[in-house]
Amino acid sequence: MKPLDQDPRPSWDAYFMSIAQIVASRSTCLRRKVGAVLVKDSRILATGYNGAPAGLKHCLETGCLRDQMGIPSGQRHEICRALHAEQNCLIQAAYHGISVTGSTLYCTNLPCIICTKMLINAGVASIFYTEGYPDELSKEMLAEAGLKLVKLEMEAD
Repeated sequence: MKPLDQDPRPSWDAYFMSIAQIVASRSTCLRRKVGAVLVKDSRILATGYNGAPAGLKHCLETGCLRDQMGIPSGQRHEICRALHAEQNCLIQAAYHGISVTGSTLYCTNLPCIICTKMLINAGVASIFYTEGYPDELSKEMLAEAGLKLVKLEMEAD
């Protein structure tokens, strides 16, 4: 075993994104597993993954409504039983009375336009993500709002 001082630690960004990836493993979505972590001053404020509202049947039980209707990825977000990971993250913070103003979101995917508008209004300052999402309007609005947007390249295990 190597001494601790010789063992490289992950950067804060890699650390929090790894947590977002673990959070995504709780997702009940049949199409895309997404995890999100809100962080401020190197402290986790809230986490969220995509899934049905608390107490309701998950898509794992009911099947995917979007698949059944032939809706392509990135379109008609309102036709889905699930909340997005970013939405659940913001809701969790609000539920517990935690301000997210000035925080950073680590998310396994670039937020869609609906989540982008919520994140802007919640006062999130920056977003780190690993995978793209087919939503150019989201990128445009994030830039217009002055949010820092960074795509992280994560090492494969």
